[in-house]
Amino acid sequence: MTLTQLEYIVAVDTYRHFATAAEHCYVTQPTLSMQIQKLEHELGIKIFDRSKQPVVATDIGEEVIIQARKILNESKLLEQIVSDRKGLLQGELKLGIIPTLAPYLLPLFIPQFTKKYPSVKLKISDLTTYQIIEQLRNGRLDAGLLVTPLNDAGIREYPLFYEEMVAYVSRSSAAFKKTYVLPDDLDGSKLWLLEEGHCFRTQIMNLCELKKQSAHSVSFEYEAGSIETLRKMVEINSGVTVLPELATLDLSAKQMSLLRHFKSPAPMREVSLVIHRDFVKRRLIEVLREEILAGLPAKIKKNGAKRVVPVMK
Repeated sequence: MTLTQLEYIVAVDTYRHFATAAEHCYVTQPTLSMQIQKLEHELGIKIFDRSKQPVVATDIGEEVIIQARKILNESKLLEQIVSDRKGLLQGELKLGIIPTLAPYLLPLFIPQFTKKYPSVKLKISDLTTYQIIEQLRNGRLDAGLLVTPLNDAGIREYPLFYEEMVAYVSRSSAAFKKTYVLPDDLDGSKLWLLEEGHCFRTQIMNLCELKKQSAHSVSFEYEAGSIETLRKMVEINSGVTVLPELATLDLSAKQMSLLRHFKSPAPMREVSLVIHRDFVKRRLIEVLREEILAGLPAKIKKNGAKRVVPVMK
């Protein structure tokens, strides 16, 4: 039994496909299959049921894979201990980030991080909250940047900052005439929302206490795929929406005139760095957290957690 064989069975369990697992392990499929067969022969069991597509583990195979993940984590931890003692910071960090954060947060810290830590390879993917949690569990991601609290026992959350939620209103909206707004000031029938699957959509609905509009209450219904689209819909087609604070940093003077803050205490969304409880690359996470915080605007650093809007329904 070798660590390589354990890596191969974990990869097949993760991707549910021998060819895909081989590709991610940088070997040919015959090589991967042969090594897994050797391990099965040594243990005297079948780890995978190859008659099913996608491939699934047998009952005893599931137990073996659980233990294999633990052994591989301990192996990585040993490597990390040695690297830390040598004062080395290197390796790969696979990071997932939600789309409503990515275009605004990444430019604030990526240039400085890559310059300061050239031996660390960052692999970043835009994913939904659900996808990030799933990929943290199966080892395809090391960490995630998303909105919390998630209340998931298997995920550890490290809050980074609190981002104010602000209204973005068209000039034809009644809210435009107000200095500060209340959630009730946002007409639900004219509120532009992100499509299902975005946690920011859920937060807006929680903030405004919205329920699904009747199909007959509006003549035109559109759910956007990005924050930028929401902004454009307000500017061109009237109505209102809600934006996260980071998305307002590059607005023009004309666009700034459409912003309306909510009455104090302002609603906030909590942005956290999250990891799986078995994560071992502690030092990499520490420096990532430091660089993210260093790149934040001063105002956002001062935001507090007085009124955090729930991210769950």
